[in-house]
Formats: sequence, C-alpha cells, structure tokens
Amino acid sequence: MPYETESSLTTSSSAREVGVLIFNCSPSRVQTPRPEDEKVSTMSEPNENAFLRKLPLIIIVTVAIIGAFFLRDYLSFEVLRDNREALLAFRDENYILTVAVFILAYVVIVAFSLPGAAIATLTGGFLFATFPGALYNVIGATVGATAIFLAARWGFGEKLGAKLEGSEGVVKQIKDGIDENQWSMLFLIRLVPAIPFFLANLIPSFLEVPLRRFVISTFFGIMPGSIVYTSVGAGLGEVFESGETPNLGIIFEPAIFLPIAGLCALALLPIVIKAIRGKKEA
Repeated sequence: MPYETESSLTTSSSAREVGVLIFNCSPSRVQTPRPEDEKVSTMSEPNENAFLRKLPLIIIVTVAIIGAFFLRDYLSFEVLRDNREALLAFRDENYILTVAVFILAYVVIVAFSLPGAAIATLTGGFLFATFPGALYNVIGATVGATAIFLAARWGFGEKLGAKLEGSEGVVKQIKDGIDENQWSMLFLIRLVPAIPFFLANLIPSFLEVPLRRFVISTFFGIMPGSIVYTSVGAGLGEVFESGETPNLGIIFEPAIFLPIAGLCALALLPIVIKAIRGKKEA
C-alpha cells in the first residue's frame, strides 16, 4: 500500500485549496453588487464624511455652551484674587511647568470660546509681568484661534466659500473686496476692539483665507491689545492690596485708544489707495 510523504501531503493539500479557490471565484459563484447596494453606499459615505467634517466645530460649540453655564464662577477676577498667593508660590517653584500649563489653559479657553479670556490675559501679566507675559498670552490666543479657524473651515468654510464665489451682485463684490485686501482686513478685524474675538476667528475661515496668513495676522494683530491688558495684569498686586478691581476699559482711554486707532487707519490705508486708484482708472 503506497504511503504519502510529507511533501506529497503538502502538495495535495495545496492543490485542493487552489481548486476550492478557483471554484469560489468562478463567475457562477461571484456575487455582483446590486444597484440598490451601490446607491446605499454612495449615499451613506457622503453623509458620514459631512458629519465627521462638522464634528470638531460641533464639539467646540457644545463645550462653549456648557462652559458658559458652569465655568463663569471659576474663571473670574475673584478666583484669581483669592488664589494669588498659591499661584505665585507654584510659579516660583515650577516656572517652566507654570508657563506650559498657562499657555495650554489659554489655548483651551480660546479654542472652546470659554468665558475668562480677559482674566487669563490678566493672569499672564500677574504671573509673568508685561514681558514675557504678553508673549505667552499672544501664543496661547493664536493657537486657540487657529484651532477654531481650522475646525470652521474644515466643516463649513470650503462649501460656504464656494457659494460666495459663485454668487452675484453685492455679496460677490464684498467677497472680492475682502480677497483683494486680505492682509488689511485681517489686521483690521484684530485691531478693532469692538469685533468679538470668536467672530474674528470664524469670518476668515468662511472666506478661504490661507492658514499662514491667518496665523501671522492673528499673532501680530492681537499684540497691541494683549500688551495693554497684560500690563494691567502686571499691576494686579497693587489692585489686590487696595481692594479694587482692574480697569478693563482702559483700552478705550485716549492715551491707548488713539494709537490703536492709528494702527487701524494704517491697516485701512492700502484699501483706500486701491479704491482711489480704481476710481481714477475708471
């Protein structure tokens, strides 16, 4: 009686596997996708992608709403005043860690539009003086603003930008005007104190502003206001001792507001020059 060696067993088993594979792959066995299945897959994929694109902005808005109700009492001047000694002691013992935690906290506050951005700026001055406190404030605010910008542009900006580009009439003229003067407009919305910071982050994302341009204009555009409020924070020690509250309206005082207004005028200058040239050419 013949016997099978190990090699022959392997060969025969491999042959059987190949045969089964060929049989299963034969035209009679292969199942072709039905048109109904193709429709379901093509409809579900865009819906899933659209939801995933909007998810970061949905999370930001949700956290912002929750934070507005639950964090108002924790991110306040009173909390800073009551914990000032503990904060200063922790800073003296762990300076690098304090800087890292502070910038991270500032990023979270701005990225999720939580209440307390002004208090965070004052804290930067209180803990680190006007400089480098202003630098830490600007870095945290810029990173947080960039997070909102990217989330909004990823979720809505591209479609909205395409709709504005394809529109006609006044809407198209406004968008073209902003596109032609992006640098000036970006600096302007940062310098004008009346424009909410959250809106100043969203508007560029809907107008297809390049990321690099947004980051640069944000970093330098918020610097004047940040320096002012950081300097107020640097003097909080005397404010605490006197039992008073800081003057957050200081930015509207003539000695400070007029230089900022001058910067706004400087940002508007290229737009005015282009408008005058356009009229002359017409």
